[in-house]
Amino acid sequence: MHFHEMHMNADRIISSAVLAVLLTLVPLHAAAQGATAKASETTAERAAENTSAKGNEKANANASDKSSAGYQVGERLVVRVAKVKGGFVEISWDDLIPTDWNPEGFLADLKLDQLEDNDPRAMEALQRMRAEWDHAPLVERMAGASVRLPGFVVPLETDGKKIREFLLVPYFGACVHVPPPPANQLIHVIPDKPVPAAWNMMPVWVSGVMAVGRIDSEMGVAGYQLRAVKVEEYKEDPPQRE
Repeated sequence: MHFHEMHMNADRIISSAVLAVLLTLVPLHAAAQGATAKASETTAERAAENTSAKGNEKANANASDKSSAGYQVGERLVVRVAKVKGGFVEISWDDLIPTDWNPEGFLADLKLDQLEDNDPRAMEALQRMRAEWDHAPLVERMAGASVRLPGFVVPLETDGKKIREFLLVPYFGACVHVPPPPANQLIHVIPDKPVPAAWNMMPVWVSGVMAVGRIDSEMGVAGYQLRAVKVEEYKEDPPQRE
């Protein structure tokens, strides 16, 4: 099955249950992000400063700590924020969402737990959610920042041997097993060097310079672009000892 077909199949699964699952996959910043807003701003500022100061490895198939098959839909990767590695500041996916944006605000009057699967109201809510999320607000200060973050690979351009462009998504299964997340949780990546096709849905670390602006693809609307200087298989850094 082609990537586009899988994406279309995911979009056809319209039910109150799907709505409930999707909403658990996106951070609820109206409540949770307030406590980390200051830290997020500091992270973005450090990334931008690092880029200004700068003046604008070969992967092994067995190097990954975890294969994509070991992840469940919705599972995220560990991120240690505000850490500089190789000249790039590690950020979290939360840093890409404005602190005052509530991804489920438009559903305030809809009681999902009272809807049956295939309820017309659930279908209408999912369609509205898709429109809201595709136009989700972006964090403009991320433009030009040198960043590093982990995510999963969703191929956009591949010849079966190499992947030349891909979407970086925050949790396993996004855009394939479940519909795409908001635009501010999708990054369109163009690596300096193509990555192996075997990395489809694999977890990776991506390092590069961020751009802000929407790009539509058959797999979803990305709010950010990243010219990737380095793409490497995901490994959690060992805990630091005091």
